[in-house]
Amino acid sequence: MNHSVMRPSARAILRGGEDCPSVRGEVLFYQRRRSVLVVVRASGLPETSAGFLGFHIHAGARCAGEDFAQTEGHFNPKREEHPQHAGDLPPLLVCDGRAFMEVVTDRFRVSDVIGKTAVIHGGADDFRSQPSGKAGEKIACGEIRRV
Repeated sequence: MNHSVMRPSARAILRGGEDCPSVRGEVLFYQRRRSVLVVVRASGLPETSAGFLGFHIHAGARCAGEDFAQTEGHFNPKREEHPQHAGDLPPLLVCDGRAFMEVVTDRFRVSDVIGKTAVIHGGADDFRSQPSGKAGEKIACGEIRRV
């Protein structure tokens, strides 16, 4: 998809936390007719043995508090079990400290996630454990704002 002709509806600027201050990136949200295209670009990520880091939309509005505590839990308006939360997205595959991902989802509209947070976790999501997949600490966060 040629993003240069599309304008995102929302954006989150990713910043690393205390344990990973070098993390930088952005998450772009493009509203389509029946779905949302989510584009993630990140750098300064830690290398992990599995190579994957969990990535979710969280219900909280702020990237504040110790270990980004104010991001709260996964965005889950229908009260589903993990990994069926609206905010459960595929993991990021890290290569040389960088990750890029595009995914299309119909679990939410852009208007649903404005005012929420995009979070990168320090480990891989196991897609089984409740309530959030044991993806580890929150290492980077961005507040989702309308563009």
